[in-house]
Amino acid sequence: MQKNYKEKAGLFMASLVCTIILSPAWSMAQEVAAMTPVPVPGDWWKWPVILLGVTFVMGIIAVLGGVGGGVLYVPIMGGFFPFHIDFVRGTGLLVALCGALAAGPGLLKANFASLRLALPVALIASTMAIVGAMVGLAMPPHVVQLSLGATILGIVAIMLSAKKSAVPDVPAADALSSALRICGIYHDPATKQDINWKIHRTIPGLMLFVIIGFMAGMFGLGAGWANVPVLNLLMGAPLKISVATSKFLLSITDTSAAWIYFNQGCIIPMMVVPSLVGIMLGSFVGVRLLKVAKPGFIRWMVIFVLLFSGGKAMQKGYQEYQKVNNAKPAVSQQMEQAAPAAVKTH
Repeated sequence: MQKNYKEKAGLFMASLVCTIILSPAWSMAQEVAAMTPVPVPGDWWKWPVILLGVTFVMGIIAVLGGVGGGVLYVPIMGGFFPFHIDFVRGTGLLVALCGALAAGPGLLKANFASLRLALPVALIASTMAIVGAMVGLAMPPHVVQLSLGATILGIVAIMLSAKKSAVPDVPAADALSSALRICGIYHDPATKQDINWKIHRTIPGLMLFVIIGFMAGMFGLGAGWANVPVLNLLMGAPLKISVATSKFLLSITDTSAAWIYFNQGCIIPMMVVPSLVGIMLGSFVGVRLLKVAKPGFIRWMVIFVLLFSGGKAMQKGYQEYQKVNNAKPAVSQQMEQAAPAAVKTH
């Protein structure tokens, strides 16, 4: 009973924060609509309904596959739906942020997420996420699509090759982690043991989070796909600590990048609301199916979806690149034709 209460409290807090974030965007959209009335097609309601259904399935797959919603949302929506990539990335950050806000307090209270490990990483990753978001919004859409496709294919390679270690062997903590006191003890209910953990290779790990934060802000993917391998395999944090700390990190990193997209008008309530509701409802169903699902099959299904989505994103980016190149000769030809006429007039 107490566990259900904690889950509901976490979901309520996540919904409250999302409402606070989205309410200014909604009022801004109403003001813009009042100033510039635009005829709305009669079938506008179809897109929120489709988003709700697709994200519901996506939420199930994300839980079963152990991946964040953002890493599935951005390539699928950007590749198969007629939404601009900037709006997709902004919504993808909020999708990842919503799940992190719902899970973060419980993970901290259970002593799985480590604040001492999360804070130095979050400082670097969130700063670079802001830079990545600004760079991503300044890039042409076809460059973003091509880069996104290449990144998704890279994530597939990481999922195929990366191994996980429940409790990595760390002979001794390095000087930086000792100075920052990044260590701890947690109780593992599965083994009924208290595990004393510490980390090493802190500086290389923090340097990698410069790249991870930048990519999270640029593509709106969240960063759970990269956080866990770095924390677990490189820095030596136990797997449960790595997963929980990664989830908590998303609530800081994605918030920093999301405000950049929000400030640029890339957050649309008609996209965000059905996406968040669908992901959350799908997550509830996914948790129940997790007990009976076969992990191997689900893992390969997620890899196949990401592989297909990454290829589609690259294809869409290449098509947009061709359109841009085809438009340049036509513009140049029009300028050449207009030049003699301008000379004659003078």
